[in-house]
Amino acid sequence: MTLDKNQQAKLYRYYTEPKMVTELTRKTLALVLAGGEGSRLKDLTMWRAKPSVPFGGKYRIIDFALSNCVNSGIRRVGVLTQYKSHSMIRHLQRAWGFMRAEIGEFVEILPAQQRTAKKEWYQGTADALFQNMDIVQRHDPEYVLVLGGDHIYTMDYSKMLLQHVESGADFTVGCIEVPVEEAKGFGVMSVDDSLRITKFVEKPTHPEELPGRPGMALASMGIYIFSRDFLYKVLYEDATKVHSSRDFGKDIIPSNIHTSKAMAYPFRKENGDPGYWRDVGTVHSYWQANMELCSVEPELNLYDRDWPIWTYQPQYPPAKFVFDDDGRRGEAIDSLISAGCILSGAQVKRSLVFFATTIESYSSVKDSVILPKVNIGSNCRISRTIIDKGTVIPSGMVIGEDLDLDRKRFHVTSEGIVLVTAEMMGQKLHSGDRDMLWRMAV
Repeated sequence: MTLDKNQQAKLYRYYTEPKMVTELTRKTLALVLAGGEGSRLKDLTMWRAKPSVPFGGKYRIIDFALSNCVNSGIRRVGVLTQYKSHSMIRHLQRAWGFMRAEIGEFVEILPAQQRTAKKEWYQGTADALFQNMDIVQRHDPEYVLVLGGDHIYTMDYSKMLLQHVESGADFTVGCIEVPVEEAKGFGVMSVDDSLRITKFVEKPTHPEELPGRPGMALASMGIYIFSRDFLYKVLYEDATKVHSSRDFGKDIIPSNIHTSKAMAYPFRKENGDPGYWRDVGTVHSYWQANMELCSVEPELNLYDRDWPIWTYQPQYPPAKFVFDDDGRRGEAIDSLISAGCILSGAQVKRSLVFFATTIESYSSVKDSVILPKVNIGSNCRISRTIIDKGTVIPSGMVIGEDLDLDRKRFHVTSEGIVLVTAEMMGQKLHSGDRDMLWRMAV
């Protein structure tokens, strides 16, 4: 059988592309920006940075970006931390210490250290890289992948890297289609037919709609690939600008799209639809993204064996459901229940219960996110609520039904989601309270 030129090209690509991708990923350094405060998450970030917030029953938010790196074949990773980083650093040490430095694999922690002559903390996303430029240069990558550590998604970065190299781009921006109203909180871009970026505006008041796609805009995912020399050049130039905010979205990207080759990489599924990507930057969006996991076939598949999400797994026994009496039956429906949990005659519906949580008899939990090491007493009713780590809910308490009452005690969003923390319950941490220390350990 004789193959035509197109068939020959496809066959050649089939055999050569995997090897090419492997070579490219080995030459790439990933830098994960994980120092953000995440103030819109309110009290969830009182003691931790946003990427360190628990998600999905057993993970931390940053585990998704790091797992994407490892699953994409990018195994040289630096994590830049700043705001309340103890929880983050401890998690990285426990969960990501399996990389083998002997063969060039690592997850390296890069805390803010005032490494420049000005002796300043990180002033922005671009400044965070600039202050660690000597470390980046020491690793000598050909390509630098810059990621936010505070989004939920699964993505093969090697495909974006391959497009970046084949297009000859100086930098490539990962992007996704979002509704215009949502786009106001992101960098929004316009592209030509070749996906070259022609315009980029950070958090516009009136986002530009996609041609032929009314009501939709092309938003930046906060994922960038830079060719090495170009990155060094623009970071040094930005550091000398007096009025720069030292930010990729506000300064680096907009000021270079017309003087360099800037490409967009639309994040899509195999069928061409936009890929799953969630910015869990508010209390409601965080609750909603967790709730989506309770559906029969959630868009984010945590059970995909070909794309595992790695994390630190505490050694707890299996979840336990006890009592089978009328009105006192330990059961969970359309829910995710993690290890070490005990549902002692309690009912859970459409909820996520993180590890080492106990829910006592005659209590019900609905449409809620219960973070690790929570204790819910008997005869409680909890609905549309997020309960933070280590909180003790006394018996007989009702949360989520009378929002006016809840506003006097807790944080309630405009959508009616209640956030409860140990501090709001008046459970102050004392050095001699060993049980509380165990519960609040982050």
